[in-house]
Amino acid sequence: MRILVSGATGLIGSATCKLLAARGDQVVALSRDSGRANAQLGAGVEVHEWRSPTSEPPPPAALEGTDAVIHLVGEPIGQRWTSKAKREVRASRLLSTRLLVSSLATLAEKDRPRTLVCQSAVGYYGPRGDEEIGEDAPPGNDFLAGLVADWEREAEAARQYARVVCTRTGVVLSPRGGALAKMLPPFRLGLGGPIAGGRQYVPWVHLDDVAAALVFSATDGGVTGPVNLTAPAAVTNREFSRALAKVLRRPALVPVPAVALWVLYGQMSSIVVTGQRAVPARLQEAGFQFRYNEVEPALRDVLSVP
Repeated sequence: MRILVSGATGLIGSATCKLLAARGDQVVALSRDSGRANAQLGAGVEVHEWRSPTSEPPPPAALEGTDAVIHLVGEPIGQRWTSKAKREVRASRLLSTRLLVSSLATLAEKDRPRTLVCQSAVGYYGPRGDEEIGEDAPPGNDFLAGLVADWEREAEAARQYARVVCTRTGVVLSPRGGALAKMLPPFRLGLGGPIAGGRQYVPWVHLDDVAAALVFSATDGGVTGPVNLTAPAAVTNREFSRALAKVLRRPALVPVPAVALWVLYGQMSSIVVTGQRAVPARLQEAGFQFRYNEVEPALRDVLSVP
């Protein structure tokens, strides 16, 4: 298959391109910096430059003749939510998706991809305590929930042209980025511990399972609409902290109060303090099999610890 990946040089994008190439698919990458993308992704990937995803559509030549699009463009959510940052995070997701969908409309039917997979987030649900959350649960009412609902609405506009899947992704485990990368320094020093009491759930998922689920969603016609992209066995923050400390052979005795996170990240800290217990019901019903179901083996793999 010929599959296009936007945001191809990011953490998830590069893993997805690698998996597609290993499958023998023809990989097309969209990136703001074509030189960086060529160097990072290798000669086997067809690279097109999308320099300004919030103000210009992607090049038609990248879209034409593709079977599916995996859309991963977006400024990182894990940053301090200043007014400026909120505007940039919203624009990067909503406008890039809107421009991508509008470009699909301009293509001849024979050249149009049949599937659009748009990255989304479990933040759609807002704080839900220990409630198990399936894909039919309503959205929350905080900033992130509103952002994700609007983001998915932009993607759903492509439904008249293609099958649309919105992957509500959880906390992606990788030492190269995301929440785990921020946690590693204090834990390696023996200064890690549960956050804000540790009772909130962490909707974790291994990076390899994220890439595999994205490819599955792009190539399996039975998947449609929102899908939770989280490991089947969600754990509390306390359980996650203990597992990470065990893998690193360090104690996990230093609790982190909620106020400390607020000082560092402001309003964004609410997503760490609250969390969601999302379950990947639709992916599993469709036949997708997670490689990493338990958090300790997943952490050992991403950290290369036997």
